[in-house]
Amino acid sequence: MRRSQPLGNLGRWGKRVAPAVTSPFALLEVLNLTLIAVLIAWRLRPGDPLLLSTQFPWLWLVTLIGALRYGSLAGAVSGALLIVAWHVLCGPAFGPFPMAHFAGGMTMALVAGHFCDIWSHRAKRSQGINAYYSDRLVAITHNHYLLRVSHERLERDLLARPLTLRDALTRLRDLTVRRSADAQGAPGGLPNAQAMLEFAALTCQIEVASMFAVKGGRLVSTPIARVGEGFEPDADDPLIRDCIQEGALAHVKADDATADGSPYLACAPLLDADGTLLCVLIVRRMPFLALNHDNLQLLLVLLAYYAHGVAHQPLVAGVRASVPQAPYDFALELGRLARLKRASGIESSLVALSFPRGARGDSLFEQTVRQRRALDALWTMSTPRTQIAIALMPITDEHGIDGYLMRVEALLRQQYDVDFQSGHIAVHTARIDAETPGDGLRKLMERCVDHA
Repeated sequence: MRRSQPLGNLGRWGKRVAPAVTSPFALLEVLNLTLIAVLIAWRLRPGDPLLLSTQFPWLWLVTLIGALRYGSLAGAVSGALLIVAWHVLCGPAFGPFPMAHFAGGMTMALVAGHFCDIWSHRAKRSQGINAYYSDRLVAITHNHYLLRVSHERLERDLLARPLTLRDALTRLRDLTVRRSADAQGAPGGLPNAQAMLEFAALTCQIEVASMFAVKGGRLVSTPIARVGEGFEPDADDPLIRDCIQEGALAHVKADDATADGSPYLACAPLLDADGTLLCVLIVRRMPFLALNHDNLQLLLVLLAYYAHGVAHQPLVAGVRASVPQAPYDFALELGRLARLKRASGIESSLVALSFPRGARGDSLFEQTVRQRRALDALWTMSTPRTQIAIALMPITDEHGIDGYLMRVEALLRQQYDVDFQSGHIAVHTARIDAETPGDGLRKLMERCVDHA
């Protein structure tokens, strides 16, 4: 039995020492620690329970730790508790209230808490940016692997395939976007699962297989989709059990004795964007030559590609509800950046350049399209009078837009001795709307059309 190893929890201890999110229990923790410190000091020195006569204000060290750990609010609460403790344990019998001592300690706590608040915000912003880049990296990795596999398969059996692998993947992606009438209530929230399984069976030469939903760590006996003869899964089969427990691909090997009695050849998981196991694809029969590592890895990538499409479907649908003609990749990136702005407040922008039709206008348009940044998503449209290029610029504010426009204008001036005004090039910009990104894109397109 062969399995892939999941990633370990690398940041477990760091999250315990410095929590990323302040919960209601944080204030309770700060209060308890401060109260325990006061009780210990009172127990050790009943005559000076707040250690006011010592050379170092030790109790304020607890307040400082709380402020650095949870922010200025926690530090203020801890300092207020020390003030209450002075009135309860000391009072007027110990002399006047030490205003300078407590004012200095409270100032120290607020400064440390302010430091924590600022860097927590910066860390959250960096995490949002890194999450976006990680999402893009995963998509690029999948596309790179599919590209490599497609070239290898084209060399072997292109003539035996009704479609190229690229066309088939496009159809697979469309299955997650175009929800048919029976896909609205699809089990497990997987639209067009039957069509997806038929495509995977055609690509990976699978003869008999079924997809079963997983609920509570157990298989549902009713299949979501199947090809070939139907069968009832054996929940205690070692391949199925290993696939569910590990969330990884499991298949038979010639030197593996644990799966000798299994009637199945492979079990592949289908995971959502959060890594939750949605269903398991059980392969019961396929040609002997097709049972190899590369083919099974391709099957796993196809399932991941489909799962990512299902996860991204709400983002694409939200944009296409306002702009139905928006390309899939452009709508997906726009939805991702709108989600990033909602989560972290990071601005991204849209820039539309409208070029007049004609020999010179077409040359300017083509030169501008070739100069787009690698991270930007570009959508080009044509009308009888104009050609429009809309650039989606991730993590770019007004200053970034100005730099981009200056670079494009300098290039056109260098190549064609024209600028935006002399070339009759209209420039329209807009920020990405965090709540309704599709409406913002539609309004930008209307501005371009009205100008033309």
